[in-house]
Amino acid sequence: MAPTSPPRTIPRRRLGTQGLEVSAIGLGCMNFVGVYSYGRNSLGEDDAVALIQHAFHNGVTFFDTSDAYGPLTSEILLGKAIKDLPRDKVQIATKYGYVIEAGRMVGVRADPEYIRERCEASLKRLGVEYIDLYFQHRTDTTVPIEVTVGALKQLVEEGKVKYIGLSEASASTIRRAHAVHPITAIQIEWSLWTRDIEEEIVPVCRELGIGIVPYSPLGRGFFAGKAVVEKLEDGDRRTDVHPRFAASCIDKNKILYERVAALAARHGCTPAQLALAWVLHQGEDVVPIPGTSKISNLDMNLVAAHIKLDAHELAEVTAAVPEAEVAGARANPVMAAKMWHAAETPPLKQ
Repeated sequence: MAPTSPPRTIPRRRLGTQGLEVSAIGLGCMNFVGVYSYGRNSLGEDDAVALIQHAFHNGVTFFDTSDAYGPLTSEILLGKAIKDLPRDKVQIATKYGYVIEAGRMVGVRADPEYIRERCEASLKRLGVEYIDLYFQHRTDTTVPIEVTVGALKQLVEEGKVKYIGLSEASASTIRRAHAVHPITAIQIEWSLWTRDIEEEIVPVCRELGIGIVPYSPLGRGFFAGKAVVEKLEDGDRRTDVHPRFAASCIDKNKILYERVAALAARHGCTPAQLALAWVLHQGEDVVPIPGTSKISNLDMNLVAAHIKLDAHELAEVTAAVPEAEVAGARANPVMAAKMWHAAETPPLKQ
């Protein structure tokens, strides 16, 4: 049986082997700027600050953002929210890598000059002297990863960055990067209906002692009822980019939601809580970062940290969402190519 109210304390977990410790559930700060709805549902400053501070006072210390969210806006809001919080109790993750012009992502860059430029700008927007975990948002295939990590290593030596991460990188890129400087965490999509990483990425991370930060652990809100219980607004979830929410796929995927909902009822929790608990049970080196724009949803998510599943129950939840039955790829390959440009291509299984 799951607790009915949000806990004031969240268990702690280690990411990597270099000493970074964070709350077992983080807060993804992308939703503040209405990414899924082309910016129409952006949070105001007061609401965003209140949400972040509420998360902190309820045990969340790990906050994930990027200069691409907004763009820039998410970092600014996070900076305002943590201004009066104890800096040594907050772990900030942000990202660089996208080239943004007129509010659009037009490419990726990971040369040393650009990395330093983006790091300095993020530090100013966040109002901090160092970034706890600095992720490369996408891998720039035009720059050897050894050169990129060499530049990040220099920022670590200067005290501007504490730990280095990669986002949506391949197993070979992870290995090459880690040989230059320890990689603390890999950020990548992982949820009940997106499990591509289990075949190759997870084993490599565990071999090298690298933590895993799953984004979209609720399937971009699907297991919280998006498009099933809660109707999508026009343009929400950008079905041109996320085919699983398209009309041609959603009816098939509803069956998966209903299976999880039935199991959740047996556990006395919501489908979202069970789906998030499933991700948490993938290992003590896993720290999901569900995003939300509502304090009520945040409170519900935090309950997942205290849901216990034994091996049989975990297998039962896994079996409820067979990969072969998920309708649609996790991203439209054509749209992904336009968004990620020279970036390393992420896995896009059907």
